[in-house]
Amino acid sequence: MTAVEHDADVIVVGAGPGGSATAYHLARHGVRVLLLEKTEFPREKVCGDGLTPRAVRQLIRMGVDTSPEAGWLHNKGLRVIGGGVRLELDWPDLASFPNYGLVRTRLDFDDLLAQRAVAAGAKLRTNVNVIGPVLDGDGRVTGVEAEVGPDKQPTTFHAPLVVAADGVSGRFPLALGLAKREDRPIGVAVRRYYHSPAKHDDDYLESWLELRSKDSGDNLLPGYGWIFGLGDGRVNVGLGVLNSSSAFGKTNYRRLLTDWLANTPADWGMTDETNADGPILGAALPMGFNRVPHYTRGVMLVGDSGGMVNPFNGEGIAYAMESGELAAEVAVQALARPAGPERERALMAYPSELKARLGGYYRLGGIFVKLIGRPEIMRIATKHGMPHPTLMRFVLKLLANLTDPRGGDAMDRVINAMTKAAPAV
Repeated sequence: MTAVEHDADVIVVGAGPGGSATAYHLARHGVRVLLLEKTEFPREKVCGDGLTPRAVRQLIRMGVDTSPEAGWLHNKGLRVIGGGVRLELDWPDLASFPNYGLVRTRLDFDDLLAQRAVAAGAKLRTNVNVIGPVLDGDGRVTGVEAEVGPDKQPTTFHAPLVVAADGVSGRFPLALGLAKREDRPIGVAVRRYYHSPAKHDDDYLESWLELRSKDSGDNLLPGYGWIFGLGDGRVNVGLGVLNSSSAFGKTNYRRLLTDWLANTPADWGMTDETNADGPILGAALPMGFNRVPHYTRGVMLVGDSGGMVNPFNGEGIAYAMESGELAAEVAVQALARPAGPERERALMAYPSELKARLGGYYRLGGIFVKLIGRPEIMRIATKHGMPHPTLMRFVLKLLANLTDPRGGDAMDRVINAMTKAAPAV
């Protein structure tokens, strides 16, 4: 049998935040990385565009300049609206995370991260649509089949390890028979940009726990909403509905968004269609490790491909980048070993460590999703919880997964103990 010449040490499929983070950290360690992206940059992605301190930490670890001068809008924390209360909660002051969040559109955010990977030494190829794996005689993945360029030229790329960072569609893991788990939470989000001079430079991310239309009276609309200022005259406005809600899959989400916005103040500019900047777009939010295993047969799953969105708050970018960094660390150690059982043993550290870091927390998130899917529980929680700032600071830390792992305050210790006690998903 003729030895196949490898195009790279690792092929990364998808140049979103997870894929670019993986490629960056691999390249920084001297690994030959081929980063394949099916579209051209800049490109649009459906997202809230808001980044918590957890995501900011990952940007800093990639050497990204997050200063306002570099085009980032900083925010102090989260403004929560519900139960007749409007509460501003600053991001916690922690040793492990910065104390600010950011907002930036995905149009140039993803491009910026991909260029960080290139600067570290990764080779980026765009307009490469990966359509499936290349398998050896033992069923192990040794590369990818792709269509390259506008003429869709069939091309094969080889590497001893492949990272699937191809987003919520998960076409690559699906080709290996890795389907989504139906017993894990999933959400649907829709969002739209509006021109809003009144809200565009808000220094808080705004979260609406209760949504009402003009004619809904005391009846709540399903889901939760957000309004994030972009600092350029526009806001990102959206809402999400979880599969624990009876409205999931049975609702016109775009109509739901416009019904809610029709009830916002006129000077915000979101009741007037002429202020809209582009259409309403939607996407799925794969949560709580809803595709496993995260390593199998020469393939590591990163970010949305592995269902890593936080069930508590719908945040995906931070976990895509974190899993990418972890995948890179494990891959570097594994590739230093000879191919075979020894390397496989090293690669299995990836799903084990993901489970140790996030498994218990995501288990709690699954319980949370089931609870807030019931409007009567949500109504009681907002009515009795929102008037208590100390309780809400605890909730913010829990929902955003922002605690110091060692030391920290009493809230940190309680949350850390809860996540350790919960059986991992």
